[in-house]
Amino acid sequence: MSCKLQYFRRFHLTVNQTLPALSTSNFCTSGKAFLLFASQRRMVGCQSPKLKKSAIYTRTGDKGTSSLYNGERRPKYDDIFHSLGTVDELNSSIGVANYYCKKTGNGLDEKLVEIQCKLIEIGSNIATPRSSSNESKLSYTSFDDEIVTTLESWIDHYDSQLPPLKNFILPSGGESAVFLHQCRSICRRAERITVPLVEAGIADNAVGKYLNRLSDFFFVAARYAAMFEKHTENIYQQRRQDKP
Repeated sequence: MSCKLQYFRRFHLTVNQTLPALSTSNFCTSGKAFLLFASQRRMVGCQSPKLKKSAIYTRTGDKGTSSLYNGERRPKYDDIFHSLGTVDELNSSIGVANYYCKKTGNGLDEKLVEIQCKLIEIGSNIATPRSSSNESKLSYTSFDDEIVTTLESWIDHYDSQLPPLKNFILPSGGESAVFLHQCRSICRRAERITVPLVEAGIADNAVGKYLNRLSDFFFVAARYAAMFEKHTENIYQQRRQDKP
C-alpha cells in the first residue's frame, strides 16, 4: 500500500482515491497526512491494482525532529507541530461527532466530512511556511477566503432555524450535540495556537479566519443537532452563595 493511500485511510478518505505519483521520501514523518495532501489539491482515481507496501515507521524522527513539506526539519516541539497536532486532534473529534450525527440522521454528516477534508488542507498550508517555500509548493497548498464564505453560509442556514438564544447554554443536548461542543472547544484551541503562525507569515490569513468561523459553526451545529433530535439544552444558572 502506498504511503499516500495508507494515510488517506487513517483520515477516513475513500480507499479508491489517492494522489498523483510523487516522491514520498520526506512524507512519512510527523504531520504525515498534512504533508501528503500538500502535494496537490486535485484527487484522481486509483489506477494500479498493485500497490507497493511501505513501512509504517521510518525512524527519521528518532532524534526529535520532523520534516515540513518544503524539506525543512524542525524540532517536534516547534509551534508548527503544536498547530498541526491540534488540528489533527480536532479532525479526530469531528470523526466522533460525525458518527453520532450520521446515526441520528440530523443531516450534518456530509458537511462534517467536508470540514475534515478542509482541515487536511489547512495542515498542508501550515506545514508549508509561506515565507520560506518555493512557488510550486506554495501554489499546491494555498488556502483562500472562498471557503470561509461557504462556512458562513452554513452557519446562517442552521442558525435561521434555531430559537433565539436568550441564555448561556451548557454543552448538552444529546450525544451529537455534546461532541459538536467538544469540537468547538478544540477548534478554539487550534485557533489560539495557529493565529501566531498566521501573524508570523507562516500560514495564510484565510487559515486563521476559517478556524475562527469553524468554532461558530460547531456551536450552531450543536444547537441544531439538539433541536433536531428533540433533546433539551441545559441552561446556565448562577449559583448564588448566601453571605455568612
